[in-house]
This record gives sequence, structure tokens and C-alpha cells, in this order.
Amino acid sequence: MTTTPVGPVTVLGLGEMGRALAWTLVKAGAPTTVWNRTPGRDTDLVAAGARGANTPAEAVHDGGLLITVLLDHASVHDTLDPIAGALTGRRWLNLTSTSPEESRELARWAADHGIDFLDGGIMAVPPMIGTPASALLYSGSRTVFDAHRPLLELFGAAEYFDTDPGTAALLDFALLANMYLMFAGFFQGSAMARTAGFTAADFAARAVPWVTAMAQGLPEYARVIDSGDYTAEVQHLAFQKAALDAISRAATDAGVGDTLIAPLAALVDRQVAKGNGASAFARVTEELH
Repeated sequence: MTTTPVGPVTVLGLGEMGRALAWTLVKAGAPTTVWNRTPGRDTDLVAAGARGANTPAEAVHDGGLLITVLLDHASVHDTLDPIAGALTGRRWLNLTSTSPEESRELARWAADHGIDFLDGGIMAVPPMIGTPASALLYSGSRTVFDAHRPLLELFGAAEYFDTDPGTAALLDFALLANMYLMFAGFFQGSAMARTAGFTAADFAARAVPWVTAMAQGLPEYARVIDSGDYTAEVQHLAFQKAALDAISRAATDAGVGDTLIAPLAALVDRQVAKGNGASAFARVTEELH
């Protein structure tokens, strides 16, 4: 067990992510107080050295950095509104999944109550916390980030952006959108492949190298988008429309349907209808603004 130079810490919320964060703190020797709405989630943490609290008011009594890892924006208010007076002068890190505007609202609420607020986005699943694969994004109070950086780096790589408390959440959800749409493509493709007798595992074995190879094209797409020059030499939007229409027909003919691929096809269709059929595929980004 090592000793962290920052403590004590209070963790409110012991879902899978909250537990992973709390375990990381306990293992590092940080004086850690934990609370969860549903009793019993802290038993093993308490046995390992954490202090279990019966109420949020009891939990925050120990002082130090407050970390919330709750269900949603409403649950943050449900938990903290009744004890706002006890938090004056405290430093608060919100790791609850809140939208950028919700994070900004929490920052305003915190300022009204004399609380120094930092918001964070976790780019990891619970088993990754505390490993080199884990990264967390932060925005809001630079004071909180700098004062507690050694502790934050226990969770994973810590990157601070700016004082806008919504920045970390925006980038977090942008990356998650990329992830979910990648998974959706796998679900669409595996459903189609299974109609021909391939298992999902068979399809995954082919999809992983294919998607990995295609991901190497992202920097070039980024260059095109940033330049605003959508001149296409090959595989223009009209070509992409024909490909997506064929994929939709193949999915429908297989009895799977094109529910997941249809939204992308619709974006391409709208760009082609506007006369941009000769433009590069990346121009579909403009349809999102």
C-alpha cells in the first residue's frame, strides 16, 4: 500500500464506477469515506479500511475533497441540496455523467454555495480505473485540479482543458458517441452475417481488423473537415449513397432491417439532394450543424 499526498476524500455513490474509484483510493492509502443510497454496497470497502457513512451529511463531515459518482444530474441535486450549507468552502469533483449544460448548472449552484467545482469525464470502464488504460478529462476549477492532481492521477491519466465546466462533459460524450456508433455498426453487421450462418464471434474476428484498419483514416477525415475543402477525387457522396442504399437493401433482404444504418443514409441523401453529390464523404458532417 502506498500513501497519497492528498486526503481525506469522500465518495458519494457506489455504483460500479464509484466502487472502482473508492477501491483505488483505499488501496492507495487515502482516508476514504463512502456513502451509497442503497445500504450494503460499502461492506467490502469498509473491511478494507474505508469509513462507511449512513447519510450524505455524515459522509461529508470528514471534510477533504468531495467526489460525486451518482446516477444522473437530478440525483446530484437530490443528494447535495439538503446539505449545501455543510459544503461551503469545500472542493467538489463531479464524476457523475452530466451533460455539458447540466455540468454548468452544477457549477453555478456550487458557486452560489461557496463550493469550488471541478467536473470530470471518465474515459474508462470500471475495471480500467487505476490502470494505464484509464484517462479522465477535467474542466472547471483549475484550483481543484492542481491541488488534487496526485489523487486524480491515481484514477488514470488526468487532462485539464479549461475553466468552462461543460468542456470535459462535451468531449466525453463526443467520444462516447463515436464509441456507441462503432458498436451499433457491429450490431448491424453481425445481425446480417448471422442470417448466413456466421456466429457473432465469427463476424467479430473479421470486424476487429477491418475496423482497426479503417480507423487509420480518421486523421485524413479530420484534415478535410478542418479545412472545409470537400473536393473529392474518389468515393464522393454520390458513390457513398449508392453503397449505403445497397447495404440497406441487403439488410432488408436478409430480414434484419436497416434501422441502424438508415440515419447515416438519410444524412447522405440530404447532402446529395442539396447538389453535393460530387463532394467528399466527410461533408456529411455539415449536415449535423
